[in-house]
Amino acid sequence: MTELAQMKCEACRGDEPPASQQEIKGMIQDLPEWEILEVEGEKRLHRNFSFKDFAGALRFTNQVGEAAEKEDHHPRLVTEWGEVGVTWWTHKIGGLHQNDFIMAAKTDQLFAG
Repeated sequence: MTELAQMKCEACRGDEPPASQQEIKGMIQDLPEWEILEVEGEKRLHRNFSFKDFAGALRFTNQVGEAAEKEDHHPRLVTEWGEVGVTWWTHKIGGLHQNDFIMAAKTDQLFAG
């Protein structure tokens, strides 16, 4: 797994600027399955995960939720039959922060088992 997955989230005060395009470019290289979306003018990190059934998708959703609670950084989770959409961004700064990339890497780690 990536170095990002071993890192811890830092408390975001809300006065930091969002990650620069150069910072995003450097961190996204470690997360090839993730894409950058722009929603309502905010950059967000998104990936869909596929499962054989709803039960698997729900288990994964709960694992991501537990990891989010440990790091006090929470995603948007959409759980459907056979699929979970995970979107990370930092609400306080209206965009992406290193924490979002850390949590995306941790999410990948959970999916890999």
